[in-house]
Amino acid sequence: MANDAPTFRSLVTHFTDFLTVAIHTILYERNIYPRTSFLSARKYNFAVRQSRHPKVCEWINDAMAAVETEILKGTVERVAVVVYNQALKPTERYLFDLSRFPIVGAADADVPLERKAADGTTVSVLPVVDIEEQFRATMSKLANCGTVLRPPPVDGTFTVAIELKSDGQAPVSHPQPWMPVEAATRQGATELQSRRTHPLRAVVAGDLMFESWIEETPAAD
Repeated sequence: MANDAPTFRSLVTHFTDFLTVAIHTILYERNIYPRTSFLSARKYNFAVRQSRHPKVCEWINDAMAAVETEILKGTVERVAVVVYNQALKPTERYLFDLSRFPIVGAADADVPLERKAADGTTVSVLPVVDIEEQFRATMSKLANCGTVLRPPPVDGTFTVAIELKSDGQAPVSHPQPWMPVEAATRQGATELQSRRTHPLRAVVAGDLMFESWIEETPAAD
């Protein structure tokens, strides 16, 4: 098989590349940083915005490297981009559910993936054209999120979080890139029921499958 045959690592890289673009888009659309600090770019044949502040780009790239490491372990249920208001209360969560990702052992992350159809023919596990089309559609929804969301918080900030599977081990190392926080499922029932949910898109392209949506929390009221 060719050296560029898709692997679980390349599947994860497709996702984290997409998530990097999504984060820049969220920061721009929700006015986390001045819009003049973003430049115009194109990704997935779609007009996007990218922060041109070196420290912001470095933080996002470091966060994506840490996310990729945990996804490759097979322990991640969801990735969340969380927006906070000036009082550091969460106002929006952009959720990416990875529960339908293939389960691949860490030792096999670079083993070529192959899938057979019912008739015995080989099916692409990472159809690039489908991936770009669906990523483009998702980015379009993100770029227009302001039409369905409340006005963004003044002087807001953000972070990236991961929610682990029930049997997942929390990432512990020094220096520690992750800080434990209270799981959403442990929060009060009233708060959970009062959230507003806005679907983005379910991406299904070969074995790259995930759902995404936005939650507005009561703190936004």
